[in-house]
Amino acid sequence: MTDAAASDPRVRARLDRALGHLTLDRPQAINALDVGMIERLAEALDAWEHDPGVDAVLLDGAGERGLCAGGDVRGLYDQIVTGDVAETAHFFRAEYALNARIASYPKPIVVFADGVTMGGGIGLAGHAAVRVVTERSRLAMPEVRIGFTPDVGGSLLLARAPGRTGEYLALTGESMDAADAIYAGFADHLVPADRLGDLREALVSRADPQTATELVLLFDETAGPSRLESARPWIDETFSAGTVEEILRRLRGRAEPEAHATADLLDTLPPTALAVTLAAVRAARERNDLRAVLAQEYGLVLWFATTQPDLVEGIRARLVDKDGAPSWSPSSRDALAPDIVEQAFAFVPEPALWAGDPSR
Repeated sequence: MTDAAASDPRVRARLDRALGHLTLDRPQAINALDVGMIERLAEALDAWEHDPGVDAVLLDGAGERGLCAGGDVRGLYDQIVTGDVAETAHFFRAEYALNARIASYPKPIVVFADGVTMGGGIGLAGHAAVRVVTERSRLAMPEVRIGFTPDVGGSLLLARAPGRTGEYLALTGESMDAADAIYAGFADHLVPADRLGDLREALVSRADPQTATELVLLFDETAGPSRLESARPWIDETFSAGTVEEILRRLRGRAEPEAHATADLLDTLPPTALAVTLAAVRAARERNDLRAVLAQEYGLVLWFATTQPDLVEGIRARLVDKDGAPSWSPSSRDALAPDIVEQAFAFVPEPALWAGDPSR
């Protein structure tokens, strides 16, 4: 590991016996990621991959609020409005390479997705070997709410969720508690928050032949009933529709109050992001390969960042002016270009921004 990586205060990397321990330490921003933090995480994984003294890696977050609220979207906003597209592309390329690296890392990576774990936080936690949630966990891919689309391999995790719960989570941006996250395939084990310290110590002092998974199982507790699982009948029937318009029609035709509330929510969200995200989840289901999906996502996020005003407007309304009143363009589904999805998927970034597979 470089001296810069070791000294960066926002990512603490240290060895404790045979455990490599990475802590995101930007608690004032719920450990939101910028490109420097991503590069530090990658450098630590590089250093430990071939170190015979390191058997496993633990990733957690500082503070009480969460593992990671996602990427630094305020920084993304600044890049887009100043026209710094190259830096935007660099951020996503570095992030996706890290996501792919976590998924294929030869040593088990254990992640404590305690508290808020959303967007880019899912890219860190969702592809790890052992994914731990707590009673405080709130996981989500809420990108549509800012005029964007799920990325960091999240569209593949959504595509693999049971039934049509992936489409539901992608289009609504709704959060999952521990039971929902385990049910949807975003997490593996529930460990009470007050036992994480004991689990961490067990990972440090473990005795062979116990694996990281076997140790986590010693602390695992059964999650309660999943709201997602109980809602499957109306979610599957409505979110299997071919278009957002048809999903809304089916939601309005259901008797469940939750279905009507979901329709009301979708009516407030950006039509472009909804249409493209529905297609993205279904395309990811067909691809069923993380690297291929990351390449798909890279093209889509640059399409949003370089051609669509909704992303800047969504960030402005939520995080800059904080007025909660975005003005989407177009504002209605009727005004969408009939080939908007085809435009998004056919988008080819400038050669300097593409430069090959973004997951490598």
